[in-house]
Amino acid sequence: MLRLNSSSSPFLATFSRTLSLFTPRRRHVPGASRVLHSAPLLFSLKETSATRKRPLHRHHRHINGGAAPSPSSSNAPPAPPPEKKPNSQAPQESPLSRKAMLKARRESPEGFLRHKLDMCSKRGDLREALRLYDEARAHGVPLSQYHYNVLLYVCTSPPPTGADEPSPPSTAAPLPETAKLGIERGFEIFRQMELDSVPPNEATFTSLARLAAAKEDPELAFKVIEEMSSSGIPPKLRTYGPALFGFCSNGDTERAFEVEAHMAESGVLPEEEELSALLRVSAAAGEAGHVYRLLHRLRSTVRQVSAATAEIAEGWFQSEAAGLVGLKDWDAEKVRSGTASGGGGWHGQGWLGTGRWSVGRTGISGAGVCNRCGEKLVSIDIDPVETENFAKSLATLASQREVKADFNRFQEWLDRNGPFDAVIDGANVGLANQHHFSFFQLNSVVNGIRQMSPAKKPPLVVLHSRRVKGGPADNLNNKKLLESWKRSGALYSTPPGSNDDWYWLYAAVSCRSLLVTNDEMRDHLFQLLGTSFFPRWKEKHQVRLKFSRSGLSFHMPPPYSIVIQESEGGRWHVPTVEGDDIDSPRQWVCAARASATTSQAARHQSLAA
Repeated sequence: MLRLNSSSSPFLATFSRTLSLFTPRRRHVPGASRVLHSAPLLFSLKETSATRKRPLHRHHRHINGGAAPSPSSSNAPPAPPPEKKPNSQAPQESPLSRKAMLKARRESPEGFLRHKLDMCSKRGDLREALRLYDEARAHGVPLSQYHYNVLLYVCTSPPPTGADEPSPPSTAAPLPETAKLGIERGFEIFRQMELDSVPPNEATFTSLARLAAAKEDPELAFKVIEEMSSSGIPPKLRTYGPALFGFCSNGDTERAFEVEAHMAESGVLPEEEELSALLRVSAAAGEAGHVYRLLHRLRSTVRQVSAATAEIAEGWFQSEAAGLVGLKDWDAEKVRSGTASGGGGWHGQGWLGTGRWSVGRTGISGAGVCNRCGEKLVSIDIDPVETENFAKSLATLASQREVKADFNRFQEWLDRNGPFDAVIDGANVGLANQHHFSFFQLNSVVNGIRQMSPAKKPPLVVLHSRRVKGGPADNLNNKKLLESWKRSGALYSTPPGSNDDWYWLYAAVSCRSLLVTNDEMRDHLFQLLGTSFFPRWKEKHQVRLKFSRSGLSFHMPPPYSIVIQESEGGRWHVPTVEGDDIDSPRQWVCAARASATTSQAARHQSLAA
C-alpha cells in the first residue's frame, strides 16, 4: 500500500517544498477553532442511534415477548429462561439487525460527514465543504480516503451556475477568488492526508494534477502522473488532461508530445478532445509532420469530428505553413500500394502536392462525389475475418449479460431459420414518432424491406415478449400479423427479462445483413463493443427510417465511408458531426491544392460543354 512519505520519495519531498512556497501555515491557538455561523455539525453527530435511549415501554414489550405490559404483570416474578436444546443451532442474523447496522453507520459522524460532502460535491459548494472539513478536524472525526478525495475534487471544481457567487464571464473557469481558495486549501488538505497516513488512489492523483493545472503549472501536473505510475497506480485518461491541456495552452509542443508518449506507454488512448488540443498546438507551431499524423489518429479514433476540431483543420490548411510542405513529384505506385494496404481512403505517404490550399465547407452527393472539388470518396472495405471475430465477441458479451441458455437457444434458432437479408429492431420501428406501439407502422417497414430483398425474403423482426402478448398485440388484426410472421420464420420473441438489443444486433452481424433501426447505438451496451470495428460496421449496415406526411422513406447505407479521407491525388475530406444526411446534409471540410482545384473546375466545365 502506497504511503506518502517525503523521506521515501524524492518527488514528494519536492512536492512538499513546492506546496510550502504558496500554502500559508495555519497557526493553531489552543482551545480556538473556526467560528461557525451555522448549526454545529459534530455535536448532532455524536448522538447516534446507537447511543440514544430507547423508550421504556419498548423495552418491556421486548422482554415480554411482544405483549404490551400490564399492571398485573409488572410485579410478577420474571419467567425462567428457556432451556437450551443440546444440538440447537445459533440464531441467524436477522435482516433487521443488518439494517440497524447500516443505519448506525450512516448516522455516525463519519457517515454523516460523507453524506454532507457528497451534497457539496453535487452542488459544487466549496465553502461549505471546507467548513465541514474544518469542523470535522476540530472535533476529531477521522477522515477516510473517500472523504479526502471528495474534498480534493470539490477544490478543483468550478462553482455551478446559480451558486452564491456570481457566475464568471466564462463558465468554463471559476472566479479568481474561488479558484485561489480551492488551490490553497486543496494542497493543504492533501498535506493533511499525508500526515494522517491515508493512502492515495487514482482519484487523489487526478485531483492533485487538476490543482496543479489550476495553478497553471503543467510541469507539476506531469510530475504527479510520473509519480503515480512509478507507485504502481495506473493513470486514466482524465489524469493526463491537466498536464496535456496545460502544455498545449502554453504552446509547448515538445512537452505535450512527451505526455502523449507517456499515455501510449501506459496504454491510455486519447479521445477527440486530447487529439484536438494536440492538433491545435501542432498547427500553430507549423509542425506539418505532427499535423499529418494527428489527422490520421482522428481518422481511426473519431471518424466524424466536432465543429471545433473542423475549425482547427480548416485553419491549418489555410495557413502559410501548410502551403510550404508537400511533394511535387511522388511515386504513384507507392501511393496506390499504401492505399490498398490501408484498406482505402488514405495512403500514409505524407503531404502530396505543392502550393497553397483551397479550403471550404461542402456536401457529398448521394453517389459519393464532393460537391466542391469533384473527388469521388471511397467505400472502405471491412475484412470478413474482422466481422467473424466481432460476431464471436458479441456472442460472448451477450451470453455474459443475458441468461446464457436463452441466448444459446436464440443462436440455435438463427442457425435453423437464417440467414436473413435484413433484421428489424421491432421496438424502435414500432415506436418511431408514435405515442403507442404501432404494428401497422412496423408492418409497413417489413413490407418495404421485403420488396428490396433480391429474393423477396421477409426480414427478421425481433420483438420482446411483452410486445407480442397483451396490449396492441391482442388486437385481432395484429394477432393475424404476428401469426403470419411466425409461420414464415421471420419473428423472434426475446424472453422476459432480456435486452432485445443483444438479439437483433447479433442477428444482423452474424447474418451479414442490413439492420433497420433509428437507434443511434450510443448507450453503455454499445460502448462495450469498442470504437474500432463497430462504428465501421454500423455505417455499412444500418438502414435508417424517416416518417413524413409523404410517406415512409428508407435511408440506405451510403456508398462511401463517412471518415476522414486522403485521396491518391493529395486532396483531403473531413466529415463533421453537423448534419446527418437525413434531415440536413452532412457538412464536410474539403481541402485541395488551389492549382488542382482550378484544373478540376476547368475539366468539369469542358465536360458540361
